[in-house]
Amino acid sequence: MSDKETREKIKGLVRQALDSRRPESSKSPIVPSPEIEHVRVNSLSPKSENGYERDESAKHLITEDDLRGLAPGSRVRVSSDARFTPSAQDFISSNGINLVTKSSRGSEAKVRTVGIGCDHGGFETKERLKKVLIDRGLMVRDFGTDSKDAVDYPDFAHAVARAVSDKTIEIGVVIDGAGIGSAMTANKIPGVRAAACYSVALAKNSREHNGANLLTLGAGQNTFEEICEIVNAFLSTEISESRHIKRVGKIDAIDREYKK
Repeated sequence: MSDKETREKIKGLVRQALDSRRPESSKSPIVPSPEIEHVRVNSLSPKSENGYERDESAKHLITEDDLRGLAPGSRVRVSSDARFTPSAQDFISSNGINLVTKSSRGSEAKVRTVGIGCDHGGFETKERLKKVLIDRGLMVRDFGTDSKDAVDYPDFAHAVARAVSDKTIEIGVVIDGAGIGSAMTANKIPGVRAAACYSVALAKNSREHNGANLLTLGAGQNTFEEICEIVNAFLSTEISESRHIKRVGKIDAIDREYKK
């Protein structure tokens, strides 16, 4: 018997054995499964339970390629120290992409309640930042303004600062064009130590050394990504060393002296 005949005989025995193990009703010719067609789907996945369409938090540099396929207004999760290429920044701006900042280990917020306010120049930044803070699980109280119609920044800085002074919120964040006028206003309120910060280093210093309890920001001074980093640093740092506490005590003593 040739090799070919042997192989055919073996195949026949195998088929016979398989047929004998199947119920009579299911015995039918074995046909090959149809070839699976591989279909490429849209890279935009449905919004997750966490409230973002894409997670890029493992990357430290975000490029335009990382954002392709996202629909306008989508939300992307990024790490707190993420950097963006110029083309990625243009894509974020032109498509209204919302960034959800993931807190890194050791950068958890030291507070639970945050008051936020702005004038017309800071309105868009305030709205975006509010979403970021809520996504972090913070309780956010919005003091306005509620549109881009022209308003006076002292009114809103005063409202947030008064809530800090009354201890109805732990930390305040106020956004205007430069952050300076709101800081001046807030510091008129007893018990408020407002700091205008344009970098992460200043935000950390204002909390750790000066016990700042209100942060003012300039919407025209930093990118939104930088503002998120500044706010994250402010919220995740606190005063602890005795020498700093003593000096802040002197600030408070001067405050009380002029309240008389």
